[in-house]
Amino acid sequence: MQVHGIIHSFPKEIKALIAVFLVLLSIGFYTGLTFVNETTTSSPEGIESHYNGNEADENATVMQFKKSKREVLTLVHNHILSLSIIFFILSLILSTTSINKKLKHFLMFETFASVLLTFGGIYLLWLNIGWMKYVIMISGIAMTLSYTISVFMIIFELLKKSKK
Repeated sequence: MQVHGIIHSFPKEIKALIAVFLVLLSIGFYTGLTFVNETTTSSPEGIESHYNGNEADENATVMQFKKSKREVLTLVHNHILSLSIIFFILSLILSTTSINKKLKHFLMFETFASVLLTFGGIYLLWLNIGWMKYVIMISGIAMTLSYTISVFMIIFELLKKSKK
């Protein structure tokens, strides 16, 4: 069964619930991005030093040490589980919109690929595969763009009037 373009016909209460959910979810999502910026300076080198330390850098203003295996596994585990649930719910809501089918499918599945690349990449970077810092950065940007576009498209659909 394909659900197509029905979100605009949902009852006002359900539309309001979805809107409030998206606002709170977005506050949490973008707060997380602020934390990433604070801990990595949103740069490939910052990502690498955050997970693998910077003890060899005599010019470092803040000393960082390589994360333990336990720390990395906890981070990867928690983020893959929580973001998978978040993107599953977001994709379910997105599936009820009337946006272009190919764009909708791309947005629904891109976030899952980005979660795998970002957090799998963090683990591989921790194993000293240095070029993964670029994969992490690109997939993180792609995840953020897909999330943001999805939320805006859902909100646009929520604002549409029901055809009676």
